Amino acid sequence: MTIEIGWKLDNSYVNNLPELFFTKVNPTPVSSPKMVILNYPLIRYLGLNVQTLQSNEGVAIFAGNKIPEGAMPLAQAYAGHQFGHFTMLGDGRAVLIGEQITPLGERYDIQLKGSGRTPYSRGGDGRAALGPMLREYIISEAMHNFGIPTTRSLAVVTTGESIARETRLPGAILARVASSHLRVGTFQYAAKWGTVEDIRILSDYTIKRHFSYIEDDENPYLSLLKEVIKRQAALIAKWQLIGFIHGVMNTDNMTISGETIDYGPCAFMDTYDPATVFSSIDIHGRYAYGNQPNIAAWNLARFAETLLPLLDENQERGVKLAQDAISDFGKLYHRNWLTGMRAKLGIFNEESEDGSLVEDLLNIMQKYRADYTNTFVALTFEKLEDSSLFSTDEFLKWHRRWKDRLSRQQESNNSSQQLMKNSNPSIIPRNHRVEEALEAAVKQGDYSVLERLLDALSNPYDYSIKQADYSTPPEPSDRPYRTFCGT
Repeated sequence: MTIEIGWKLDNSYVNNLPELFFTKVNPTPVSSPKMVILNYPLIRYLGLNVQTLQSNEGVAIFAGNKIPEGAMPLAQAYAGHQFGHFTMLGDGRAVLIGEQITPLGERYDIQLKGSGRTPYSRGGDGRAALGPMLREYIISEAMHNFGIPTTRSLAVVTTGESIARETRLPGAILARVASSHLRVGTFQYAAKWGTVEDIRILSDYTIKRHFSYIEDDENPYLSLLKEVIKRQAALIAKWQLIGFIHGVMNTDNMTISGETIDYGPCAFMDTYDPATVFSSIDIHGRYAYGNQPNIAAWNLARFAETLLPLLDENQERGVKLAQDAISDFGKLYHRNWLTGMRAKLGIFNEESEDGSLVEDLLNIMQKYRADYTNTFVALTFEKLEDSSLFSTDEFLKWHRRWKDRLSRQQESNNSSQQLMKNSNPSIIPRNHRVEEALEAAVKQGDYSVLERLLDALSNPYDYSIKQADYSTPPEPSDRPYRTFCGT
């Protein structure tokens, strides 16, 4: 029966890395699992059979009650700087089942999150609550639809068991898909508790898996550092352009592949403010929206430190190579961000004053507490009656500058508008609509609200009628919106 599902599992992580990096462990079975959501397009892309995965066998696999043929389950070891403090970590509530080889020959990790205790659980129960797992499903799929590199969600099952948090909550397991779960923290773990040879083996494996085109470079380890920097510069720029706030940018939550990972206390910004923080545990604003590029650079510097023994036999030269590479992050990030901002404003070519044009708009938006997403939508369609911002002298002056800027390019107004439509989503996962969907699912067992939200988010650049209801910001409140890790 498992052959019909379409599993084509490989296990390169366990077959190529020393046991320092993992512990073989099976998921802990649960009492009465039930499928609550399946990602049909992703199932097909992975080469799996939808009908079989909908059956009891599919439920049993996603619940950890049955191990698919070819799987070699394991928990990965890694470390991390959590809010700046270094500690040993690891998969405390997740098990990597194996790596699915798709019909296109691509390799994706299949991981069960919330599947029970592992040797890295650090006193935790290894379980997850339904709300946070559904939240990760919603946000990760939205990110994918925005065109932002991300881990994805394959399925969520309830376990039939409750778990203890502040209260008793229904338990759930998320099946997560990633091009890999290699993290900056994986390299930190090797540097702290392994040998230089362990770092080399890990680096060689990473290059082969994600960056095979640099294998023959003169200094492949320096090339590895530069490639990770490039991918993160592109990723963080995309976060900023969409108004996404990760909330917990610890080094264990930065992937080497350049994918967004771990959607714990994440949220999307409504009112534009660089100081926006949603996470309940980020009391000092370390991971605020405006700080994300700087934190990414800090995390990448920690990654560079782990590679120093490989960069050059001479430590001083190795440090210089690492510093030069890290110093490029700011320039790469800003280039990506400004290119994206030009697109959001319908600008095709480059002029030296574009940066100030963008910054001046953002400053006006911050001053008048304008909605980030809706402001760009209004500019796209010239619907400038939708906000008090648009009647201010500052904005009217800026608007004339913007129109003058658009006139200095060859592309037509229609082309500019199409570029803006392709760059400015009409819908984001508004925090109050996400909470509405989660509350209906968790408290009432009603998944229809969640399904409608996912349907609206399936094409965020569609500007369809069904998306209109989801574009309204939340009502003003004296209580700031807060998110929680769900651990």
